[in-house]
Amino acid sequence: MLDKLKSISERLDAVNEKLMDPEVITDQDQYKKYMKEHKNLSPIVDKYHEFLTVKGNVDEARELMDENLEPDFREIVEEEYKTGKERLEVLEEEIKILLLPRDPNDDKNVIVEIRGGAGGEESALFANSLYRMYSMYAEKKGYKVEVLSINETELGGIKEISFSIEGEGAYSRLKFESGVHRVQRVPETESQGRIHTSTVTVAVLPEAEEVEVDINPADLIIETHRSGGAGGQHVNKTESAIRIIHVPTNTIVDCQDERSQHKNKEKAMKILRSRIFENMLAEQNEKIASDRRLQVGSGDRSERIRTYNFPQGRVTDHRIGLTLYKILQIMDGDLDELIDTLITTDQADKLKAGGEEQ
Repeated sequence: MLDKLKSISERLDAVNEKLMDPEVITDQDQYKKYMKEHKNLSPIVDKYHEFLTVKGNVDEARELMDENLEPDFREIVEEEYKTGKERLEVLEEEIKILLLPRDPNDDKNVIVEIRGGAGGEESALFANSLYRMYSMYAEKKGYKVEVLSINETELGGIKEISFSIEGEGAYSRLKFESGVHRVQRVPETESQGRIHTSTVTVAVLPEAEEVEVDINPADLIIETHRSGGAGGQHVNKTESAIRIIHVPTNTIVDCQDERSQHKNKEKAMKILRSRIFENMLAEQNEKIASDRRLQVGSGDRSERIRTYNFPQGRVTDHRIGLTLYKILQIMDGDLDELIDTLITTDQADKLKAGGEEQ
């Protein structure tokens, strides 16, 4: 491990030199490329340097302990040695996590798709609640949210919605949200006070650049139609809505949120690229991580991942067995505790898998 860390440290020095060299940094793309590498390497090198410092202190304390010391001084040295050894163990684990292969999509923006499932109007209302939850979480993180496509119900629910979340590390924070979200609560329309169970499906797709997904225009069927849905002055008046069908994969995207046909087409293509990109990733990931607890990009959106129980005030993530009794805070976008635990579990799974392979 130390040899690998040394070579990473040397690489960071080389990157720093390149960033200072105007003959290397000839344009913005070159600058972004090396800055991204600098950002990825710096945390590893910082931990490596701290590891070397602590290790030096531990070695020095061990040497002193071999000498004939005064009792009081020996006690101080032994305490420093013990504290240093404990810190080295922590640093070693932190470095192992930093050295795990990075998900190349972690820095990407995301497209989130939410669809009502079982439960009719109550499901559509909960889909709206989840959209609000993710929007509020994005706001707390300083991310930008843009609705790409939405199909609303008359009572304020959402049959389906696609929206982008733009911000540094958006995919790394949201990638474990894909799956079936179940809600248990008493609907406002329920006069008997009975608890209903409904489901909503969430898909989180890394936003794909044009260079990553090569779509042949000949493979597309592009249709225009009049917008439909609940209300809106321009609904059913102009053929601004766009439907794009990607024939080879039978992927269909419908976008009618904008008045402009051109803008709807642009948004529909963005969704289409990301869906095709996600399918490509799913095929790769199924081969690589068939035994992982947290399947990212597995394409299986039928798995129930989380239950929101309003009468009991709890949210349970079934993949990691975590239950939090703060449902109102979570619905207001307080997702960090859930997300951090999911990320930590995924890292532990990867470390375990790596250990078993060695």
